[in-house]
Amino acid sequence: MLKLIRIILSPLLFLYALIINARNFLFDKNIFKTKKVNAKVISVGNITVGGSGKTPLVILIAELIKKINKKVGVLSRGYGRRSSGYIYVSDGKNNFSNVEKCGDEIILVADELKIPTAVSESRVKGANHFINDSDVEIIILDDAFQHRWIHRDLDLVIIDQRFLIKEEFVEQNLLPLGLMRETFDSLKRADAVIINRKFSEKAEMPVQLKKYFDNKIIFNAYYTAKGIYDVKTHNYFELNEFTGQKSLVVCGIAKPFSFLNILEKNGIDISNKLIYPDHANYTIAEIQEIRKSFYDTNSQSVLTTQKDAVKLTNFSKELDDIDIYYLKIELKIEEQNEFEKLILKSLQHIN
Repeated sequence: MLKLIRIILSPLLFLYALIINARNFLFDKNIFKTKKVNAKVISVGNITVGGSGKTPLVILIAELIKKINKKVGVLSRGYGRRSSGYIYVSDGKNNFSNVEKCGDEIILVADELKIPTAVSESRVKGANHFINDSDVEIIILDDAFQHRWIHRDLDLVIIDQRFLIKEEFVEQNLLPLGLMRETFDSLKRADAVIINRKFSEKAEMPVQLKKYFDNKIIFNAYYTAKGIYDVKTHNYFELNEFTGQKSLVVCGIAKPFSFLNILEKNGIDISNKLIYPDHANYTIAEIQEIRKSFYDTNSQSVLTTQKDAVKLTNFSKELDDIDIYYLKIELKIEEQNEFEKLILKSLQHIN
């Protein structure tokens, strides 16, 4: 059904391509001008729609910067939020907003890192407000490769390896036919590209795509499963403690393949599952569906992602009688030393 919709909408691809190319031309010729803000800026983005691993990469970079005792914050557009404008989400100690107003990813980042966070669809205005509110020295922009109005000191693009090696090339087209926000040519703007194989084995770059990655700094990334945590108590469990257990798997992320794959590889029964759209806004209707499915399948627990757990905690009363756990993952870079050097080089000349 989704493929049919893409094919029906495919004539709009040419209009989308025209708009994207014209916009990039105006930036490249300095007709549209980028603006600097009073902080170092690292952009983390992608060239596809969702599911590449931007948030885990943001967390990795922020943790690295925290180690050198620099005040770092994360600014996101707040995808999926039910609000607009600038919102100061957290000062690193207290959260001032919620998932509905600012989105699931930024709440996850705020809770995980305990650093200042904010959302704004306008990155320049948002960054200036953010600096005034938090005195951050370094801003990590989440999902900003296409947002060219703001100057960045380092421009990183992360790409899902499964997308690169797909045999079905329909997806490697611009929206709405494919999944690409921009063509592979746009990678020339990136300072470095991170290829994320997630929980899969490393694969060779398809020959027809290699030309786009020539002379680029390439890093190879993958996920590790840090363990399973209780949503309510945050108690830690090894994955093998769930081996053979009958669980109801619930997730609302862009590409659930890796999540389901790692559970299955660890002997966790994933036959009972509810898959919702990316950034699913859980309502009472979904919670009732989860409750019904849990009891109908005689499941022992609900297993979900960390991003979904952020939203399900809003229904702790409705789910009080159900044990809910989330899988916590961590992004690793094979070339960690070289990656750290690149990050630190971009932050030179900070007082």
